[in-house]
Amino acid sequence: MSQLPIFISGLDLANLVVNSDLLQISCGAIKDLQTESSSDQQDSCGLSLRYKLHKKSKYTHIAFTTSTLSRKELLQQGGDLVSSTTLKELEFPIFDFLCSETNRSFSIHRAAITLFKAHFKEYPSSKLRYPSESFFNMACTPLSNIIAMIQDSKTGELLSTPLIVTGHSIGGSVASLFTLWLLDNIKQPLQKNQPPPKLPLCVTFGSPFIGNQGLQQAILEFSNWNSCFLHVVGNKDPFPKTSIAHNDTTQSVSEDYKAFGTFILCSEKGCACVDDLEVVSRLLESTRRQASCESQEIDYYAEIVNDLKSKVIIRGNSQLDLSFVQPLIKAGIILQLEAIGVEMTTQQQQKKEDNNNLISMLEEREKVLMAERAKIRDSKKNLNQIKIKMAQLEWYKKFSKNKEIGYYDCYKNQLWRRDRDVTRLKKFLTNYWKNLVESAQRKPQKEGAFIGAAWLYAGRNYRRMVEPLDIAEYYRENGNRDYQTHGRSRHYILLEQWQEEDDAKKLTSSPNNKKKEDVAGILTEDSCFWAKVEDALISCKLLKAETSSPVEKQSAKENLDMFEQYAMEQINNYAVSPEIFLKQSSFVKWWKIFQGIIETSLDSPLSDFMKNERYLQYEKRSASFR
Repeated sequence: MSQLPIFISGLDLANLVVNSDLLQISCGAIKDLQTESSSDQQDSCGLSLRYKLHKKSKYTHIAFTTSTLSRKELLQQGGDLVSSTTLKELEFPIFDFLCSETNRSFSIHRAAITLFKAHFKEYPSSKLRYPSESFFNMACTPLSNIIAMIQDSKTGELLSTPLIVTGHSIGGSVASLFTLWLLDNIKQPLQKNQPPPKLPLCVTFGSPFIGNQGLQQAILEFSNWNSCFLHVVGNKDPFPKTSIAHNDTTQSVSEDYKAFGTFILCSEKGCACVDDLEVVSRLLESTRRQASCESQEIDYYAEIVNDLKSKVIIRGNSQLDLSFVQPLIKAGIILQLEAIGVEMTTQQQQKKEDNNNLISMLEEREKVLMAERAKIRDSKKNLNQIKIKMAQLEWYKKFSKNKEIGYYDCYKNQLWRRDRDVTRLKKFLTNYWKNLVESAQRKPQKEGAFIGAAWLYAGRNYRRMVEPLDIAEYYRENGNRDYQTHGRSRHYILLEQWQEEDDAKKLTSSPNNKKKEDVAGILTEDSCFWAKVEDALISCKLLKAETSSPVEKQSAKENLDMFEQYAMEQINNYAVSPEIFLKQSSFVKWWKIFQGIIETSLDSPLSDFMKNERYLQYEKRSASFR
């Protein structure tokens, strides 16, 4: 039979991984640890978890394992979950960085977090003596101090050699938790132009799922974190399937175990690589009856890995006549099910129905994934549309300037048909950025960097260009005031907050000559500038109105004094666009009213600036007005 087209990505990826040395190296590290543990009759720590660090020229390994007795006990107990709230109460909140505003809690496998917590205790580095050998036992070295052994002492970055964290059974679950903690503690580069830090790879064998949907969601928000986990599961190993058994008995969906990372599902016939987390549980369930009563040792996985490496995984060796199977994607699903050990040629009617239901579910899931991929393509198209629509707003800005009114007042007054076209542009841009900010907000962060530098830059330009249009709409309605408190969208607030946090990391200084040269084409830096202008106009009305109370007039005068000072600071910092000085702008309108009702001192910097028309030099990029 001819080889099927390469649309069976799960088989292809499995072929790539198996034919590398990654799985053999990881199995070997675990076997070495288990051999050492069995010969070591006196475990000074008295706990079942063992781990070691092994440095080689091409890579560094950290392996985790537990005793056979511990695995048997855990297999009989099943596995309940511990919530992040409980961990806080136990004064062990080290995974709280996974929480976000929209994902406030998660739960972790009790046995895994218990073992991890028992070995995590942090000792002062001054009391530790790190061995110099390339291989050393770390049974009593706290997990929290291992990071010092795998980081460069000067830069804090991971060692140049790849770091592989691996574990078997419940030891693999602890390896996953250690990798999560490590990912959060990897030092980020200080300079923006530096490459991102090297990330560890966690490879587990026969490990159960370690958390619920909250944990899955938190990890998936970091696409590069999810790709750091590779889980190998054999069809005859019952231990990884305890999670499925737990889900059968739980009373709450929130307490169901959920997967993360990529899975290699294996049998004596072959293997398939599955990165669709929605179907991992169903595939494990389909091989659950084939599992033995005893959890499989690492030798079982070493044998599978060695056997698979001698085979061609993508092989047209199905006993079924695939020529009658339509569409081709169904043939790919059947080949993957056979590869992971699902009996597809059974004569039992119930088993046939189960298989058909499983195939149908996988086909439907494939349709969902195709739709999601289409959305990704659409998002790239949207990004191009964003650039086009921002360019159209730039054109509108130039058009308004030629009318000597400025694009803020032009849009507020709705004088031309083009103003109504801008409303459609604004709506598209706002929807795009609201969705992007909402998505970034779901991303769990310990601190900073919700979105990348390039997106921050684009978001800043969007905010400075579009928010004034929202302000114009807000004050177009009579009676509206104090936009920043009552009318400002949260996505503007977050974009500004993230930008300020990013700026705080950089060395900032007073305006330089480059900024002076560019002043004619800049956008006003404070995207709420026009809201402050509008509130200043309202304060002028209150100060002039005979019906205003003394308290209102005093408050209005104080607001105007503050705005006068604020406006001059913005001018001195070259932080406003020259278009605010156009004849028909709201700022010039405010200044004329303000002059008539306030006796400004001759020493007032803004008064001197406006009366002597120094804004003409400002627009011509000269500092002579100072």
